[in-house]
Amino acid sequence: MSHPADVGTICGGVCGCRQNWEVPGPATRALLATSIGHVLPTVSRLAKAMGMTVYASPQLVDIIDDRGGRRLEVLFERLARELTAAETEALRVVTDPPGEGAALTARLLTAPTLSVELARRGVTVEVGVLAEAEFWSAYQPIVSLADRSVVAHEALLRGVVDGREVGGGDLFFVAEQAGWLHRLDRIGRESAIAGAVPWLGDDDLFVNFDPTSIYRPQVCLASTERVVHDTGIAPEQLVFEVVESHAIADRGHLVSILDHYRSLGWRVALDDVGAGWSSLSLLAAVRPEVVKLDKALVQELPDDGARTVLKAVTDLAHQLGAVVVAEGIETERLADEVTALGADMGQGWLFGRPVRPDPPVEEPEGRWQPVTSHRA
Repeated sequence: MSHPADVGTICGGVCGCRQNWEVPGPATRALLATSIGHVLPTVSRLAKAMGMTVYASPQLVDIIDDRGGRRLEVLFERLARELTAAETEALRVVTDPPGEGAALTARLLTAPTLSVELARRGVTVEVGVLAEAEFWSAYQPIVSLADRSVVAHEALLRGVVDGREVGGGDLFFVAEQAGWLHRLDRIGRESAIAGAVPWLGDDDLFVNFDPTSIYRPQVCLASTERVVHDTGIAPEQLVFEVVESHAIADRGHLVSILDHYRSLGWRVALDDVGAGWSSLSLLAAVRPEVVKLDKALVQELPDDGARTVLKAVTDLAHQLGAVVVAEGIETERLADEVTALGADMGQGWLFGRPVRPDPPVEEPEGRWQPVTSHRA
């Protein structure tokens, strides 16, 4: 049962975290009115293309969604992209209007503009794009430097937006600008887990997260916990990683999230660990189970300065009981360098680029065949 103070949010479902949005419930009918002649034909065209019933007059469009209102929500998202800001300011919207007569007239006269309705629903142009995107995870192998066997995979979010593939960096940039970061971060975590289960075998799975997207771990991570439970992946196979720059922003909040992860049997990785006192003090405070060396520093090897810093970080990580992963390994020379420094595992194009797994092949006995695991 949700707390009485909890409200619906654009992150999906019910959440007790901050940045709550009072989102209107789904509507099954909408009236849109404007004196700008060219706008309503655009609205009618989009609504008809989505299979909704449309009744149009010169200054008014009546749209009916007989499938529960989801298509009407998508229509609003598309209008956010199709219309200019000036057009959304000139278009008034009444959802689930009263019957004919004075009550309907009064509602039309006091109706909010489309721009206000979009804001109430948490819809921006960027959110509309993301809401219609197709997401999946690509996976990059992580190998043991001792024998080059694949022991883990890092999940990296990808998407198709307006017919073109978009990388995780661009997706999260748009999501952050649109106030949609918490939702996309949740999608990334859950896509990573669900997409890996058919082929992961006994390998570990590294899943990225942004602590600024998690406001109360017990609430905001509940759906991720359900995915882990439903897929049957072993908790000890999961390693949740956070980049150092995000970790520094609010160390106390990060520690509370990591404590929750560990209470569930999941492990923690600190990513992009590099130079400076902040890296060393952060390692001591967070005490991650895995430390990933900064790619830029690794690729500066055999520079003496980079070697000194990476050696110091590797030694401290080992003293704290952590496993060390060197990122950005693209040549055998770099692999030899980080091995000499004491790194335990490596990740980079030398060992494999991020790929989207093929659909799993079912064995005659009905069990899924792991397709990329090489752990002995």
